[in-house]
Amino acid sequence: MDPTNGHIRASLADLRKEYTLNGLDLTDVLTNPFDQFQRWFNEALTAGVPEVNAMNLATVGADGRPSSRIVLVKGIDNQGFTFFTNYLSRKGTQLAAHPFASLTFFYPELERQIRIEGSIEKVTPAESDTYFQSRPRGSQIGAWVSSQSSVIESRQALEQRQREIEQQFQNQPVPRPPHWGGFRVTPDSIEFWQGRPSRLHDRIRYRKENDNWIIERLAP
Repeated sequence: MDPTNGHIRASLADLRKEYTLNGLDLTDVLTNPFDQFQRWFNEALTAGVPEVNAMNLATVGADGRPSSRIVLVKGIDNQGFTFFTNYLSRKGTQLAAHPFASLTFFYPELERQIRIEGSIEKVTPAESDTYFQSRPRGSQIGAWVSSQSSVIESRQALEQRQREIEQQFQNQPVPRPPHWGGFRVTPDSIEFWQGRPSRLHDRIRYRKENDNWIIERLAP
């Protein structure tokens, strides 16, 4: 046995954190899960959580294999959670093949996470245009430069493509690429997780049923 690997396994087994900051009960939460999300989001902002709008996006491809990555939520309302990406990227093609996704927000400073599951669809072209025009020009150029998730020859080839696009749109607004835009996750389940001592965590789930939200406690 490799003694180094054995030491790593032992160290990982010893890594534990006792969660003691707060609790969560059915009487604590708001009746609308989007209002409850906004409450926790604002508390994370106030607590100085870095990248508070970062979320893990999990998708499934046509082959049934899951994949996940961190993206930034750019819109939250009673319709759902919106983010923007290249539609031809791996996540974009997976969502086209299997239009369901899950999101996870993790706020370790508050010992909290929020898990969201639901269906997904593209936002309107007008919504994508509006957000695209709000981005820094460098990010707009980048959306044209990168054929996201595809194999490229080198960093130098990427930078050469950047120079070409900058020249193409010199002294004019950068239009939104047709392959770039927004997705909206429309939830049918939103779970709020609060860490508690002895791994007896609090889990409150909102479950959509006949256009109504059912609120229930889950075992930790």
